[in-house]
Amino acid sequence: MAPKVLVVLTSFGYIESAKKPTGWYLPEFAHPYEVLTKKGVEITVASPKGGEAPLDPSSVEAFQADPSSSEFLKTKKSVWEQTAKLSTFVGRGAAQEFDALFYPGGVGPMFDLATDAESQALIAEFVAAGKPVASVCHGPAAFTGVPGLLAGKRVTGFSNAEEEVTGVKDHLNFLLEDKLREAGGSYEKAAEPWAEHVVVENGGKLITGQNPASSKGVGEALAKAIGV
Repeated sequence: MAPKVLVVLTSFGYIESAKKPTGWYLPEFAHPYEVLTKKGVEITVASPKGGEAPLDPSSVEAFQADPSSSEFLKTKKSVWEQTAKLSTFVGRGAAQEFDALFYPGGVGPMFDLATDAESQALIAEFVAAGKPVASVCHGPAAFTGVPGLLAGKRVTGFSNAEEEVTGVKDHLNFLLEDKLREAGGSYEKAAEPWAEHVVVENGGKLITGQNPASSKGVGEALAKAIGV
């Protein structure tokens, strides 16, 4: 039986104060998707609102020369345009049905998944079942509100230094690096901004990646954690 991973995308697509579209970030789903599906993993995608999960247009432009991202964009639109509603998985045994839970980044999760009670309940279910939970870039925002999840654990995510150049720092409710520390995490990052950095904690049960460059590495770590 093929391993199954549940992916949760943001439903937040526009920062009103910045007059700027946002959403999930293309390579942060495309690269792990490619790694996992090539190993026979089945992917199911959910979002808080269901339906189309907004793709950050800036990520399409920035990664148009990236083969994995461009192929994903060209051939897999139904994956993010027809997401299931997150609530349908909460309290329904999802942690028994799926082998792992994964949150791609993009700025969107900072606005919805960071405080979404259903998402937090789902994460807690997977943790209680001993299943891996993984995220990349701004995706770890979803972990910050889950009681005890990050306490004393090594963790990474989009750094304050990287946030300085995104153009939306002043429109965020918080900075992820700060929030991860506040949640009890032992935050770490690459020596240079934008360099790959993946942290695997708790025997593969908690996987985080710092930025877009870490996306493939997170996918590989997650594949290893579920034994494929």
